[in-house]
Amino acid sequence: MEDIRKGKGDWEWFVKARFGLFIHWGLYSLPARHEWVRNFEEIPNEIYDEKYFTRFNPDLYNPEEWAKIAKKAGMKYAVITTKHHEGFCLWDSKLTDYKATNTPAKRDLLREFVDAFRKEGFKIGFYYSLIDWHHPHFTIDRYHPLRNHPEKEKLNKNRDMSKYREYLHGQIKELLTEFGKIDIMWLDFSYPGPDGKGKDDWDSENLVKMIRELQPHILINNRLDLEDEWDFITPEQCVPNKWPEINGKKVIWESCQTFSGSWGYHRDEATWREPEELIKTLIDCVSKGGNLLLNVGPTSRGEFDYRARERLEKIGEWMYYHSDSIYGCTQAPEEFKTPKDCRLTYNPEKNRLYVHIFSWPYKFLFLEGNAYKEKVIYAQLLNDKSEIKIGLDEWHRKQLGDIDGICLVLPPFKPKVAVPVIELFLK
Repeated sequence: MEDIRKGKGDWEWFVKARFGLFIHWGLYSLPARHEWVRNFEEIPNEIYDEKYFTRFNPDLYNPEEWAKIAKKAGMKYAVITTKHHEGFCLWDSKLTDYKATNTPAKRDLLREFVDAFRKEGFKIGFYYSLIDWHHPHFTIDRYHPLRNHPEKEKLNKNRDMSKYREYLHGQIKELLTEFGKIDIMWLDFSYPGPDGKGKDDWDSENLVKMIRELQPHILINNRLDLEDEWDFITPEQCVPNKWPEINGKKVIWESCQTFSGSWGYHRDEATWREPEELIKTLIDCVSKGGNLLLNVGPTSRGEFDYRARERLEKIGEWMYYHSDSIYGCTQAPEEFKTPKDCRLTYNPEKNRLYVHIFSWPYKFLFLEGNAYKEKVIYAQLLNDKSEIKIGLDEWHRKQLGDIDGICLVLPPFKPKVAVPVIELFLK
C-alpha cells in the first residue's frame, strides 16, 4: 500500500473488508417512489409531514435480522442514513423535533441499528446529508423542493445559513459523541456554483477538524468540496475502468451502488439487477483495488423487501465459498495479465492470485506471460478446492502450438456457482 494516498483515518480494516451494506431509510419509504420524492414532486413541509411524519411507524423493524442478513451476505461494515436530504432524523437528536422518537415509532431507530450491527461484528458508518429540505434556515437553491415557489426570494430573506451550519455541526457532534466508536463519516453532498452549495456553506474545514478531534481514527469520504481533507473517494453507480488516481497517486475508493434505480424503497421500480451481475460488480471493484457499498432501501414497516433479500441470499451463497478471493484482496501485480473474460484479485499476505471466470471457456484457460510460467506452482477451484491441472498433454500441445504462459485444464462443465474462481498458489 506504499504507493497509495492513505488519508488520516484508520484505513487498514477498510481495504481488507471490501464489501459493505448501505441503508437508505426515512420518511420517503412511505410514498415508496424514490428518496428524492420531495424534490421531484416539489412537496412542501406541511404536506410531506402531514402525510408521512405522522404515519411513520416501522412496526416490523428488527435490526438484529438486518445484521444477520448482511453478515450472511458477506458484508463487513454498514453505513446508514442518519438523516437524508428530507431532514428527518433516525435518532433522538436534541437539536430538532423532526425525528423518529416523535413519530408513531417512538423509538431511537439509529441506536437500535448500531447496537445490533456491533453485536454481529460490523464496523459502523454514519451517512449524514449536508442538505436539509426541512430546516427553516436552509436556503432554497436549485435542488430544493421550493425552488419554483413564486415567492422563493422572499422566503430566502428569512433564512440564515449560519444558523443551519450551527445545526449541521451540532448534529454531527451528537452522532460522534453519543454512539461510541464510529468508523466512517459518509457526508453527502456538495454542489458548488450558481444556486448551489459548497465548502463555505458547510464550513467544511472546521467540520472536518471537529470530526477528527472527536474520532481521530474515523474515515471521511470526499463530498465536502475539499481538495485534500478526505480518506476515500466515492464513485456512485459505476465502477471506474481502472484504479482511480489523483495527482498520479492511487487513492482508496469505494463504489456505492443500488440494486435498482432508487436508493430509498421504491415499490414499483422494475430495473432490479440480477445476483450474478452484482457479484461480478463486487469482483470488479476488488480487482481494481476498491470496495463495494451495496444499498438496501427498507420498507416503511422496517423490512428488507423480498427482492433485496433474494439478492443478498444469492450473493451470500457465492461468498460462502469464494470470500478468500475478496477479503484482504486487491488489484493483481501488473506482471500478471488478465485473461479474456476474467478478473484477477490478489491477496498479498497469502501470496495467492484469484482468477474469476466471467465466461466459462471450453476445456482450457490460457494465462499468458512469463509471470504465470515462472510463479504459479499449483491451481485449484476455490468452491471445492479441487485441483486444476496445469499444462497440456502432447496431443493438445501439437494442435494448439506453443503457449506464452501456462494453460489450465478445466472441467468440461462450469461449476454450479455464479462466478467460478481459480486460486493460484505462487512461489
